Amino acid sequence: MRRVADWQVARIRNTPSQDWTFAALYDGLLAASDTLQDPQYRDLVQSVAARFDWQLGPRRTHADDQAIGQAYLALYRRSHQKFEITPLRTQFDTIMQEPDSPQKPLWWWCDALFMAPPVWAGLSQVTGDRKYADYMNREWAITEDLLYNRHDHLFARDASYLNKHEANGRSVYWSRGNGWVMAGIVRVLAALPPGDPSRTHYIDLLQQMAQEVASIQGPDGLWRPGLLDPQSYPLPEVSGSAFFVYAIAWGVNHSYLSKEVYLPVLARAWRGLLDHTYRDGRLGCIQPVGEAPDQYKPGSSYVFGVGAFLLAGSELDKLSKAEDGRNYPHHPVP
Repeated sequence: MRRVADWQVARIRNTPSQDWTFAALYDGLLAASDTLQDPQYRDLVQSVAARFDWQLGPRRTHADDQAIGQAYLALYRRSHQKFEITPLRTQFDTIMQEPDSPQKPLWWWCDALFMAPPVWAGLSQVTGDRKYADYMNREWAITEDLLYNRHDHLFARDASYLNKHEANGRSVYWSRGNGWVMAGIVRVLAALPPGDPSRTHYIDLLQQMAQEVASIQGPDGLWRPGLLDPQSYPLPEVSGSAFFVYAIAWGVNHSYLSKEVYLPVLARAWRGLLDHTYRDGRLGCIQPVGEAPDQYKPGSSYVFGVGAFLLAGSELDKLSKAEDGRNYPHHPVP
């Protein structure tokens, strides 16, 4: 984790961004700061928040531009400085006054379920105001009803993919898109209070998706860009795979997923992820920004994949401390 984080930080330290790609990285850096007990990663994210005066991205209602709010909330939970979440709260209060329509979902693509819902749920958590979680639950349900296949237990990327098929005739389910969704589920669960009646739905959804994802894990421990047609994609996709590891490990750590079933899945996946870390810390085999399964080169590296890797490693570290270590043998870096 340290090697990967340091490689990435060296390349983005002077380029702060509110973009969703960087938002995922900042989430990973905050997790790494706690796991590695190293404040430098948190300090970097703090400097980014200050640089942008704790504002979200420029597109007011767009989920991608709300994603950085997860980092702001994480920092606020440590400091409790109200000015850190005031712009976020003001913006969300305004959004809730505007009409929405199930026929035109606010979160119309599945990736959005990572970008925005944890921010809404997190704001509800830190303010104690239920209205933000209620709004999130309503909008999530609209997106889920549109995109979730209750037979395949996977999400289409958006409505345009509901009837698209891979070369083998199976439906198109994008690895990273579904990784975003599973990570969004666990981050929503982390923010909702223990007795919240909506928790049952998200736990059930996590369990359904985890079971499906585990059943299609590749022999190298990872998942291909097109989940149901691995033969069409020669390389695994590290960002989606890392999000799967993060979400499943979180589920095991919170006793929502069975250790007996999922520890072997996680062990294979972590070894697979390590196979794509270079000696200098570069994390490869990450599909570029897109909206569907595609091809790329082994050295392809992007900040959101690093964020996913750091989240996965942090959650596995918690899990490994509760185990005897036999599930996580030393695996040399290539």
